[in-house]
Amino acid sequence: MRNFQDRVAVITGAGSGIGRALSIEFARRGCDIALVDIQEAGIQKTAEAVHALHRKTSLHIADVTNSKRMSELPGEVLQAHGRVNILVNNAGVSHAKDLGETPPEDIDWVVGINLRGVLYGCHYFLPHLLKQDEAHIVLMSSMLGFLGLPSQTLYSATKFAIRGLGEALWGELAMTNVGVTCVHPGAVRTNILKAARVDTAEKHQRLIEMMEKHSMSPEDAARKIVDAVHKNQHKKVICLESHAFHWGSRLFPGFFRWVLAHVYLRTDYAGKK
Repeated sequence: MRNFQDRVAVITGAGSGIGRALSIEFARRGCDIALVDIQEAGIQKTAEAVHALHRKTSLHIADVTNSKRMSELPGEVLQAHGRVNILVNNAGVSHAKDLGETPPEDIDWVVGINLRGVLYGCHYFLPHLLKQDEAHIVLMSSMLGFLGLPSQTLYSATKFAIRGLGEALWGELAMTNVGVTCVHPGAVRTNILKAARVDTAEKHQRLIEMMEKHSMSPEDAARKIVDAVHKNQHKKVICLESHAFHWGSRLFPGFFRWVLAHVYLRTDYAGKK
């Protein structure tokens, strides 16, 4: 994306966190924004911030796991803006339970939002992106898309899948006008942990407090992501811990995985000593 001026960006999960920060950052660089979220209150606040930058918004209430609703979304965006240039598949949830203790409804919840919702977004918007002179898709993986951790089985599985989707989709679109950026954040101060499904509230609260002290702001993350779109970077690793996971899993995969798993299992958060 050489030019953001007067482009249209669709951002799922735009009601808070990285989604809200990305909406504001794209607007700051000249984009109009189609805000997508399952809750209206959040995107109303995001819309106010975008309007303060004198950019147009449209609000779309959508459950990304609903194929029929996602199939309707491109038409609504085109009706409101006339085109779509950027798709940011940002909506996601967190989960921290051992797989053997995870009920089937949690599996449906995590896989539905983190993977199936992303696939629906790409599938239904891609024909419209291909019609533009420039277009881009952003996929949100994680540092746990490089290496899985105990009690993060479902989350890691979906983020590894997003990483694979990014690789394959980049290959499919390499000779087209559509770029693909797969983002691997580490600890970013968002509400995703507060809404996570976990084994115990006490351990979860300790993790939230730790993340709030040692994490990147959503605004810093958004600037790095939008810069990656501008430079057409296929992979964007942000946060120091994500870089550590990336290089550790590449250079010393067996040793790094063993160390992290054993350290994790000995922490109070994992609840095992």
